[in-house]
Amino acid sequence: MNAEIVFDPVVPWALIAVFGVLALGLCVLAAWLKSPAWWLRAGAFALLIAALTNPALLEEERRSLPDIAFVVIDETESQTIGERTAQAEEAEAAVLAELNAMADDAEAPVETRVVRVRNEGGPVSDPGTMMMTALREAASEAPAERIAGAILITDGQVHDVEETTEFPAPVHGLITGEEDEFDRRLVVESAPAFGIVGEQATFKLRVEEHGAATREPVRVSISVDGEVVGFEMARPGEDVEMSVDITHGGANIVELALDAAPGELTLRNNRAAFDVNGVRDRLRVLLVSGEPHAGERTWRNLLKADPSVDLVHFTILRPPSKQDGTPVYELSLIAFPTRELFLEKVDEFDLIIFDRYRRRGVLPSPYIANISRYVRDGGAVLVAAGPFFAGVESLYRTPLSDVIPVEPTAQLLEAPFTPEVTDAGERHPVTAGLRPVGDDPWGRWLRQIEVDALSGDVVMTGIDDKPLLVMDRVGEGRVAVLASDHAWLWSRGFEGGGPQAELLRRLAHWLMKEPELEEESLSAIAEGATLTVTRRSVKETPESLSIVSPSGERSEVPFEAAGPGVWRAVFEAQEQGLHRLTDGAITAIAAVGPPSPIEFENAVSTTDVLAPIAASTGGGVYRLADGEPDIRRVDEDRRAAGRGWLGLEQRGAYAVEDVRLTPLAPGWLMLMLTAGILVAAWRVEGR
Repeated sequence: MNAEIVFDPVVPWALIAVFGVLALGLCVLAAWLKSPAWWLRAGAFALLIAALTNPALLEEERRSLPDIAFVVIDETESQTIGERTAQAEEAEAAVLAELNAMADDAEAPVETRVVRVRNEGGPVSDPGTMMMTALREAASEAPAERIAGAILITDGQVHDVEETTEFPAPVHGLITGEEDEFDRRLVVESAPAFGIVGEQATFKLRVEEHGAATREPVRVSISVDGEVVGFEMARPGEDVEMSVDITHGGANIVELALDAAPGELTLRNNRAAFDVNGVRDRLRVLLVSGEPHAGERTWRNLLKADPSVDLVHFTILRPPSKQDGTPVYELSLIAFPTRELFLEKVDEFDLIIFDRYRRRGVLPSPYIANISRYVRDGGAVLVAAGPFFAGVESLYRTPLSDVIPVEPTAQLLEAPFTPEVTDAGERHPVTAGLRPVGDDPWGRWLRQIEVDALSGDVVMTGIDDKPLLVMDRVGEGRVAVLASDHAWLWSRGFEGGGPQAELLRRLAHWLMKEPELEEESLSAIAEGATLTVTRRSVKETPESLSIVSPSGERSEVPFEAAGPGVWRAVFEAQEQGLHRLTDGAITAIAAVGPPSPIEFENAVSTTDVLAPIAASTGGGVYRLADGEPDIRRVDEDRRAAGRGWLGLEQRGAYAVEDVRLTPLAPGWLMLMLTAGILVAAWRVEGR
């Protein structure tokens, strides 16, 4: 029960003050005139003034409300480093035990509210550790006069300190980790988005050290598409430029990794990756036509239509065997530069096409042997076979047979037929999806060279299911054989034509190693936290996908068929950073969220971040490695932190359950007393 006197004046206080001044003046005058009853008149005036103030006795029945203590627990990824999780769990248990013991305190009970800070947005969201935001939101739901304080259990790396607003009670920090921690971080300062195939792309990186810095040079490994291509040294704290070769078109995934150092906290921030989109400056194609024919223009038109292709086209009109006595100075033909093209500059071409070529002494065997070497070293050759491919003048009768994936049977098949895509062709990106439109069949071809496939993939067949288009990889290069010279019939619309331009375009670009036409590939697309992994293969069905998360956890996800030669696997990532994907044959890398999350920009535990907040609110910051502080109750505006202890304020909040108001100066009583005093004053003065 609490009691106090309150006033509810019947007239304004200003009017009461004026009346009081007049009453005092009259009393002083009466005393100066030596009136014997001046003191009685003063008493009457006092009763009137008391009546006007209307005093009352206010009695309240109060119920004490418990003070509120917030315990904010950091459960973000950086808390999983080392023994931090165990330290946090032990500290949480001890703090809650002490606060629960205070809940039954009759004089100053405590209500505990636990707030857990996680990355609620999933692995894609990267806000960092938002502890102050969580505390502010929790405190907004509690009356400020009941808040006794807040205890934050964290590694000290809080990323929303600038969002801190005034907190009405002490804020204390209990810091996990050790004082002498050490960690390194790899940062890519700049990296190009594009690079020219065959040239180098330059990027800039920096190695940052946190905690007990060593400043010792550290080795950086450089990988492209999952394969290590080199090592460089970098000194911490300095920007270092490095270069990497762009070997193919499309995405070149460059991954950088620091060597682990003894005592380093985590390797999660030792890696970084970026994509360099490889673009070809120009695609150089050498087209060698053995003789003029109706389909020669088809190849020329196809290759000239692509502005990125530089075409060098030679047609052999006058072989060395042709001797008719015409003086050389009277000939208007350009001599075929065989030595320059096939010995000196052959490696400058991305693709060599032999169109109805036959041996007639133009290219000596050593030159053709050099083309075979060119293929094994990464070049590409397309043989568009003509009738002579089946005879003694065939390219197969040259050193080029070492790389040609077919063997002619010497049979020339002269009969109409419709090219068909094989089962392997349905899975191969060059011929996948090539089907007649509607019910209209493709136009027929009229000639095919009979060949036996020795290696590679037969993606199209012709007469009696005999190989028509065979594609193969030889060493680092690629070879394709089209066993017919009648593809040009489709471009002329014969019997409705067919997808000649698309087929030959895809074929040429596959030979020149365009990434989108790779028949064996593994790629991933990240949409939020969902990784959609696509596996393309012309071989057997891949069984499952193995995924290694940034923390090293391995997961297996089954593939599901998504079409001929295409399988997909969907994976929900639980961590930010670089995920390594493999099906046992091909390896790929996918980044979920940023490759190096904010949580691991500086993984060293610290007391410095929370110290200003604790100081401004009267709290303290303590390392759990030095021992857990005791919890005490302190009066408001008193020191709330000390050596080995932290304090929660006693706010003394209460709820009023009953109110009684008793008037101390009823009007009728005051009037009666005033009248009696005035009568007594009159009688005294009448004597």
